[in-house]
Amino acid sequence: MIELSELTKNYGSRRGLTELSLQVNAGEVLGYLGPNGAGKSTTIRLMLGFIRPTSGVLRVLGVDPRADADDVHRRIGYLAGDFLVDSRQRAGECLAFLGNLRGGVPAQRIGELADRLELDLSARIKSLSKGNRQKVGLVQAFMHRPELLILDEPTSGLDPLMQQTFLEMVTEARDHGQTVFMSSHIMNEVESVADRVAIIRDGRLIATDTVAGLRARSLLRVQIEFAAPVAPEEFAALPGITDLTLTSTAQGALLTCRLDGSPDALVKAAARHTINALRADNQDLEELFHAYYTGEHSAQDAETNPIA
Repeated sequence: MIELSELTKNYGSRRGLTELSLQVNAGEVLGYLGPNGAGKSTTIRLMLGFIRPTSGVLRVLGVDPRADADDVHRRIGYLAGDFLVDSRQRAGECLAFLGNLRGGVPAQRIGELADRLELDLSARIKSLSKGNRQKVGLVQAFMHRPELLILDEPTSGLDPLMQQTFLEMVTEARDHGQTVFMSSHIMNEVESVADRVAIIRDGRLIATDTVAGLRARSLLRVQIEFAAPVAPEEFAALPGITDLTLTSTAQGALLTCRLDGSPDALVKAAARHTINALRADNQDLEELFHAYYTGEHSAQDAETNPIA
C-alpha cells in the first residue's frame, strides 16, 4: 500500500528526512512513532503529494502520489495534524459537503460515526472545543470507508474515553481489510492496535518491529536485596549491566541495575551472597520508546529488523 525507498527531503540547509525506506502492507496498522519534529508530518505530506521529495522514490496505492493525485486522494482517508475547515458551518453541513466531494456519503453513515464519537452535528464548528473539532476530522476520514487511512496525531484533544472509541474504530477498519498509517508521538496510543511500529528520530528511521518484538528487546530492571553488604565492583563490569546503584539498607544492601541480555553472569555473581529478595521486570514499553528517542539505542537496530 505504501512503499518508500531512500526518501530524502531537505528544507534548504535543514534536512527533514534522510534516506527513509519503509513498506506498509495491505490490511495492517502501522504506528509511525517519533517525537515532535522527527519528520512524521513531512513523511505524510510526501505520501499525499503535497510536497516533492529531494530524492528517493515513493509509491502510494501502487502509483506516484503527485502524478496520480486525484486517484490517490479519492482512495484515502486523511486526518491532518492541524485539521481546519470553515468554522462558520455546522458540523453536519461540513461533513455532508465533504462527503459530496467524495461522490456522496450516506447521511446514516455520518450519523453513526457522530453518535459513536458523541459529536453534535448541529453545532457550529467555531463553537466546538479542540477535541470536538478533532471528532469532525475523524468522521470525515473514516466516513467513506477508504482503502488507506493516513492519520496524523489522530487523538489530539480527545478525552480518554473517546481515545478508546477511536482505537476501536481503527481495529474495525483493519478487520474490514483497510490499511492504517497512524502517526503519533505517544506509544500507548498505538500499542493496542498496531501490527507493527516504525520509529523515526531526526528524520531517520531507527527501528521497525512488532510490538511483541520490541518487548522482547526491552531491558530488564533488576533489584536484588542482600542480607549483608556487597562490593559494587563485583557487579559493575558484568556483561549487559548498566545504571548500577548499590545502597546500604537496614538488612544489608540493595542493588538496582538494568540488564541487556542473558542474566546468567549476574545470577552467578549474586549467588555468592545471601539474597533476601530479587525482582526483575521488563522495561516499560513507553520507556523503551523514549530510549530510542533520546538515542540510547543505535541506528543499527533498524538494520537488524528487516522492513517488511
